[in-house]
Amino acid sequence: KEYAKKSCCFQGNSRCAVLQSRHQQIRTPRFGAQMKLDLTKADPKDVRVLVAGSTGYIGRFVTKELIKRGYNVVAFSREKSGIGGKKGMDQVRADFEGADCRFGDVTDMDSLRKVGFADKVDVVVSCLASRTGGLQDSWDIDYQASKNCLDCLVEQGGSHYVLLSAICVQKPLLEFQRAKLKLEQDIAAQSAVTYSIVRPTAFFKSLAGQVGLVKKGNPYVMFGDGQICKANAISEPDLACVMADCITMPDRYNKVLPVGGPGGAGTP
Repeated sequence: KEYAKKSCCFQGNSRCAVLQSRHQQIRTPRFGAQMKLDLTKADPKDVRVLVAGSTGYIGRFVTKELIKRGYNVVAFSREKSGIGGKKGMDQVRADFEGADCRFGDVTDMDSLRKVGFADKVDVVVSCLASRTGGLQDSWDIDYQASKNCLDCLVEQGGSHYVLLSAICVQKPLLEFQRAKLKLEQDIAAQSAVTYSIVRPTAFFKSLAGQVGLVKKGNPYVMFGDGQICKANAISEPDLACVMADCITMPDRYNKVLPVGGPGGAGTP
C-alpha cells in the first residue's frame, strides 16, 4: 500500500454527465442471505476476486498483483484471448499461476453465471475495454459486459466492484468514452455493493509509443500546440497497486478516483 501511495497521485473528482439508464432485471441472490465480508479485515485468501479482462493490457498487471497479495483470484477470459485470439487457455494458466483460470463470454450472462460466478464472488475488478472503440464494440464491452459483471455480483450478494475507467470520460467525445461514462453512472446509482471507479491518466506506453514510430520515419502526431495532451503518466504496476488497494481501503469506496503518476504533467 505504501508503494502505491508514493507512486501515484489522486486528482480532484469531476462530475459525470447524467445519462438515461437502461433497465436490466437482476435476479435474487443465488447463495441465500449471507453476511458480506469485511474486506478491510478479511484474510486475502478468503476473498474471492473475479478479474474481468484479465488478459488485457492492464488486466494482466492487476491479476498478477492480486495473486501476489494472496487473494483467491478468478481470472476470467475468453478461450482464445490476446491480440487476434493468439493466446490459448494453457498459456493463460501458465501466465497466471496461482489463479483459478476460467473461460467464457462476458457478453453472455449465462456463461458468467455458470462459469465465472459458479462460486460466490466477493469482489469484481473489471479491466474490460473494447478493442476498436467503435459504436457496437464500445456498448457491448465498455458498457454492457462490465455491467453484466456488476449484475452477477449483485445477484450473489457480493461486496465490492472496482472499475478501470479512464480520465478522458470527463469530456466524452468518442463512443467508448460515452459508454464508460454511462457505466459509471449506473454503478453509482445502485446501492447493493460498494464501488471504486478508477480513472487513470495516460500510461507510459502511450507517451513513449511515438518514439518507435518516429524512429521508423513516421510523422510525430501532435494535438493542437502539444500542450492539450499533457499528462502525468502512470506506470502499469503502479496502477495495478491502486486497483488492488481499492479493495481494502474504505476511503476509496463509493468514489470516482482520477489518478496519475508522480511529478508534474508532461507531453510526449
